[in-house]
Amino acid sequence: MAPNVNQKNPYKTRIGGCTCTVFVPYDCNNNCPFCINKKEYADTSNFSLEKIIESIKIVDSITPACDFVFTGGEPFANLSSLEKMLNTVPNTHKIYINTTFPVQPNITEDETIDFISGYKDKITCINISRHMHPYVEESSDELVAKIPTKKRINCVLYKNYNRDDRLYDFAKRWCKYQIPIQFRYDYTETTPENLYEEENDSILQDLKKHFTYIGLDGCRMRNGFHFKYFVDEYKKWEKMTYHKTLPYSTIEEKDEKTGITYNILYDILIKQTGEFHSDWDNTPLDIEKYKKVVYEPYDLKFLYKNEKEWIE
Repeated sequence: MAPNVNQKNPYKTRIGGCTCTVFVPYDCNNNCPFCINKKEYADTSNFSLEKIIESIKIVDSITPACDFVFTGGEPFANLSSLEKMLNTVPNTHKIYINTTFPVQPNITEDETIDFISGYKDKITCINISRHMHPYVEESSDELVAKIPTKKRINCVLYKNYNRDDRLYDFAKRWCKYQIPIQFRYDYTETTPENLYEEENDSILQDLKKHFTYIGLDGCRMRNGFHFKYFVDEYKKWEKMTYHKTLPYSTIEEKDEKTGITYNILYDILIKQTGEFHSDWDNTPLDIEKYKKVVYEPYDLKFLYKNEKEWIE
């Protein structure tokens, strides 16, 4: 639970509604060391696709323009169930899928690509985990390149990766396919004190050695240091972000105008059981209270932007 959060406070979130992360009700075969979800899949007896679908409908009725993120587990490990969940989300929402996109023992590459093709107008972006040290049997880079939706490579720089010389090679690997990269700070280590720390952030300093720093955006909970880079071999510019986020999604804050103290929600969760949570530590979401949520403008904004260097 986020520090000093009173669960009796009313809710506030950004206009449009906070992001709704859906945990798919089936496991993956992975054991990534930084994954905090794996232990939740040890016992699947209470998992319910039907209850998840009902919860998706409830969220849609409250915030019909919020973003949905499907994660796990491995969303693409059960295409039939994923299809039912995707079909439940109306087209008023953006949909993101977080995946390791591994080699699937029971699903062919063609089946996966054909499935995604059927939803290419509905899926906003697929975020594929690829790390300096593979933790799964990864599908080929060529298959990732065939994904017919917008896509991004997510790379967690876990613990003390201590290999800044590999950053350029990793970037070059994906520049070949013109796929943007998001390097991610280990969120279990992020605090309010180091969220915007620059001088003593060794990862950020390593990135600045190799790539062109072009901008910073952020809010109370997360930020992105934006870069671009050029690979001579491919004669291409490509985009890159270094992302940092706090390990919780709720903060307590007093509204100076009204004097009311709110729980500011950035994410809500639909768990494998269909239950609602308001944070990543099993804090339940009061769905009836969420129906009365107060909205505020999203506080994500550019804190620095080099217009001459920026590429859209």
